[in-house]
Amino acid sequence: MISMIQILKTAIREEASDIHITSGAPPALRVKGQIVHLNVEPLTHKHSKELCYSVITDEQKRNFENEKDIDFSFAIGESARFRGHLYYQKKTVAGCFRRIPMVIPNVEDIGLPPVLSDLSKKPYGLVLVTGPTGSGKTTTLAAMINEINKTRKSHILTIEDPIEFIYSHEKCIVNQREVGFDSVDFHTSLRAALRVDPDICLLGEMRDKETVETALHVAETGHLTFGTLHTNNTFQSIDRLTGVFEGDERKLIQSQLSQVLQGIVSQRLLPTIDGTKRVPAVEVLLFPPSVRNLIKEGKVNQIYSIMQTQRASGMITMNQSLYELVAKGLVSEDIALASSYEPNELTQLLSKLKKGSRRIA
Repeated sequence: MISMIQILKTAIREEASDIHITSGAPPALRVKGQIVHLNVEPLTHKHSKELCYSVITDEQKRNFENEKDIDFSFAIGESARFRGHLYYQKKTVAGCFRRIPMVIPNVEDIGLPPVLSDLSKKPYGLVLVTGPTGSGKTTTLAAMINEINKTRKSHILTIEDPIEFIYSHEKCIVNQREVGFDSVDFHTSLRAALRVDPDICLLGEMRDKETVETALHVAETGHLTFGTLHTNNTFQSIDRLTGVFEGDERKLIQSQLSQVLQGIVSQRLLPTIDGTKRVPAVEVLLFPPSVRNLIKEGKVNQIYSIMQTQRASGMITMNQSLYELVAKGLVSEDIALASSYEPNELTQLLSKLKKGSRRIA
C-alpha cells in the first residue's frame, strides 16, 4: 500500500503542481498542466481517508468532519511545503494538495512583466492579482511581496488561509497570520490588521462585501494592500468588487476604488510548445486619470480601449501578452486562441505576425 510520504516525494521529483487523492482511482499528479495517474492500484474508500488524514492533526480531523471541508498547509522537513484541501465526494474523503516552492522566485524569473516590480514600489493603494484557480496568483504575489522584503525597510503583514509561502525577515519584518491558528477567522484578522503597525498588507482573497470594505479602508489609510480575486480579466475585477454593493453604496465604492487602485494583474498559465513547462500570460491594468474617471462614472466597459493604446505606460491586454508568447515561439496559436477572451481580436493580431514572417522569408 502506497504511503502519503511516497506520493509527496514522487510529486517533488516529478515537479508536479498538484496531487489528487480520491477513492476508486490511483493517486494522480498534475504535471505540466496534465493529470498523470501513479502506477498503483486504485484507492479504496478506507485508503483514501487514511492518506488524507495522515497529514492533519486530530483537531483538524474534527473540524473537517464537522464542516465537510478544510484548508491547511504542511511541510516535509526543509524540502517542500504543500497546501492541502480535504473534502467529501460521494460520502468518501478526497484531497487535493498544491506544491509550494520553498524558494520564492523573482518577478523576472517567472516571466512576469517589469511593471509588477514598479507596483511593488508604490507607497500605498490596492493591488489585485486575479485569474482562475491554478493560474499562479499566489506565486506572483509572493514574488512581489518578497521584492518588497528585500528592498524596503517596512513591516509586512499577511493574513492567509492557510499560510503558503514562508518569508524570512530581510530588510522588512514579516508577520504571517494563519486563519484558524493565529486568528479566530478571516474577518477578525482583517479588523485587527491596522493595530499592528503594518506598512504592507497581504489580505488574501477578497471574497465578500466585508472583505472588500476592509481592504479599501486599509488601502485608504496609507498602506500598500494586496489581494486576489477569481476573475478572468482586469476590468471584470472592478465589476466584481462593486457588484456586491447596491445603490448609493455602490457609487461610494466606485469612488473609493477610483482613488486607491494602483494596479490589477490578471494571469493564466499556458503550456509551452515543447511541453517542458508552463508560462504566464499576463494582463496589466494601471490607473492613469482617464481610467480612474471611468471607474468613478461606472463606465468600466470603456477601459479596454484605453488599455489597447497605452502599452508604453506598462499596461498590456491579455491578447497582447498572448501574441508575444506566440511570436517568441513559446506557445502555440491554438493554445493562445483557446486562452483568449477576445479570440477574434487575437486572430487579427496573429495574422499580422504571419504576414511579417512571409515578408522576412
